[in-house]
Amino acid sequence: MTDSIFLGDQKCKECHKEEFKEWRGSHHDKAMQVADTSTVLGDFNNKVFSSQGVKSRFFTKGKDFYVNTEGPDGNYHDYKIVYAFGVFPLQQYIVKFPNGRYQCLRTAWDCKEGKWFDLYPDFKIVNSEWLHWSRGGLNWNTMCADCHSTNVRKNYSEETDSFNTKFSIINVSCEACHGPGKQHVDDATRLGNKYIDTGTMVMTSNTSPKELVNQCARCHMRREQFSEAYDYKDTMLDHYFPQLIEEERYHADGQILDEVYVYGSFVQSKMYQNNITCTNCHNAHSLELKFEGNKLCAQCHEPQKYNTIQHHKHPLNSKGSKCVNCHMPGKYYMGNDFRRDHSLRVPRPDLSLQYGTPNACANCHKDKDNEWAWNSFKKLYGEVDSIHFSEKLIPGIQGKEEGHKGLLSLINNTKHPEIIRASAVKALAKYNATIFVKEYIDLLDDDSSLVRATSIDVLSEINDSSYISYFLPLLKDPKRSVRIKAFYGLTGLPKNEIPETFRTNYDNVEKEFWKHINTNSDFVGGRIKKANYFLKKGDLQKGIEGYANALKIDELNNSVRLTLANLYYQNKDFIKSESLFRKVIELEPDYGPVYYSLALLLAEQNRIDEAIIQLKKAQGKMPENIRVYYNLSLLYNKKGDVVNAEKILYQGLKIENDNESLLYALAYQFYTTGKYEQSKNVINKLIKEHPETPQYVRFLEQLQTVQ
Repeated sequence: MTDSIFLGDQKCKECHKEEFKEWRGSHHDKAMQVADTSTVLGDFNNKVFSSQGVKSRFFTKGKDFYVNTEGPDGNYHDYKIVYAFGVFPLQQYIVKFPNGRYQCLRTAWDCKEGKWFDLYPDFKIVNSEWLHWSRGGLNWNTMCADCHSTNVRKNYSEETDSFNTKFSIINVSCEACHGPGKQHVDDATRLGNKYIDTGTMVMTSNTSPKELVNQCARCHMRREQFSEAYDYKDTMLDHYFPQLIEEERYHADGQILDEVYVYGSFVQSKMYQNNITCTNCHNAHSLELKFEGNKLCAQCHEPQKYNTIQHHKHPLNSKGSKCVNCHMPGKYYMGNDFRRDHSLRVPRPDLSLQYGTPNACANCHKDKDNEWAWNSFKKLYGEVDSIHFSEKLIPGIQGKEEGHKGLLSLINNTKHPEIIRASAVKALAKYNATIFVKEYIDLLDDDSSLVRATSIDVLSEINDSSYISYFLPLLKDPKRSVRIKAFYGLTGLPKNEIPETFRTNYDNVEKEFWKHINTNSDFVGGRIKKANYFLKKGDLQKGIEGYANALKIDELNNSVRLTLANLYYQNKDFIKSESLFRKVIELEPDYGPVYYSLALLLAEQNRIDEAIIQLKKAQGKMPENIRVYYNLSLLYNKKGDVVNAEKILYQGLKIENDNESLLYALAYQFYTTGKYEQSKNVINKLIKEHPETPQYVRFLEQLQTVQ
């Protein structure tokens, strides 16, 4: 959207004086500011801060603010501070780099304690790493801009690896939330006292509770972007797709773990399901809580019932008597920023005992354990008398045996929160998604956009194109993110096989898809998706090129490096493949699978002795991996070392004594060395355990002919 239709907060102030007064000085107002003596809060009086071997000196030159610190080349340089970022509880500082890049310093100012601190105090980050302040992890254009300014257009060019990022207003102004004001002001000026709401603004008093949550979510959720830029039109899922409940991002029960920005938590809650919205608790303009203490919750929950010792079981005015400490526990992010979990749940120490998830009781009583917490809970409140979705979600997220049953129950019950159902859809794929293809196909018609989209994601990853025609109707889905996911899922279907009735939709969504890909090409994940698109098309060369480009963004990303190594392997480019495998070993010497992959590569080149060395290293790193023993036995056989070939199979069978592959290999080993009776014994065992396998019967018949 053009800058000209955004008029600025001073224009809004003319008619909305009270709202402007509340907004002024808020976190939104101070989200980003030009660095000067009135905005910079940190101590730049030649202060030195050291962390993880890096020394940063903060100083001034005239009216300008500078830092001398380690740059992307590993050497120290002076950098001018151009922007102050945020206001409390910390303030970051932004430096201008070449190619339109702006980088946020890793060292920030603690506004509570009045001191410099390291955002990653426990991590040694080298200058070539993505998380280094001068690289992608702290790049303003990619990671921050969209939510800290108004009408941001990232404008990234993969071709030149440069940004031309623009914004209409530097901070989160009135129009960042309500949309461009020009039409609104023109209408109000023209109509005067006859003015009525023409629907040109968003986030108004007419916005429904759930829609308001979705509009706030644009900046208050972890998400993937699906449009070039937010244009205040359409819905959240036309622009973004939220992070689902997954390990490493959330605890298995949906409680916050990594930095996920509130939305994914709140939409799990009963509050959200009952049309409580952000502004019921927060002032829309100052962002402050509407009331202090339990009075906030007492807006809806009877204080005579809940704000009592009989309910919370703690002394009045103690920490334990505050609703939020039991129902909204939190954790610190970015070093000193305490954020509460907005899923608003009852503490469940019983689930903590069973699955290792956290609970507010033990979190507060740090000298006690979960068993104490559960016993205390039962003593105070009795047994849990209601079923929470987490009881079915946790086993599935954690991949427990039979966990798929709980996931299916969640998926099929539309009374559960939408994000929980979608998360269950994704978690179900852990239980071999091919078993549940019918269920996933049925879910493509689900009323929930999140569920439809996630079902597409899962089906798209199954190496089977027999059902992809089911994605065709979703090219007409009302949500852009769903349409784009459907298009990606159809990648394996040649364009000339797209039915005529869907051809126009296909062409339109193809344009949306490439805008999505190009918008995210400054992320490793964006470049990987582009590479995978070409791989699904059967274009191995472009797939290799895509993964090589992804590695350029994060040179230490071994997940990308391993995939690229395997693609080179597939392309018979053994030299490049071996080089990448060995680089992974250099960076992660304890990662067992890479030794296994390297060994297979060496074996294919008939470098048997080298392959055996790598497999023995793999055995040491992952002694429970049966495939290592199986392949090591094959290599010893190939070398003619039948003693070690047999010995290594016995080692594997000590770990898994009924492993079918190892037993068959052992039977064949006995056969080739003339131990026919022993071979016969093993084959009889296999026939007994796997009577449906004719291969074993034929082997036994062959054995009987040689005796």
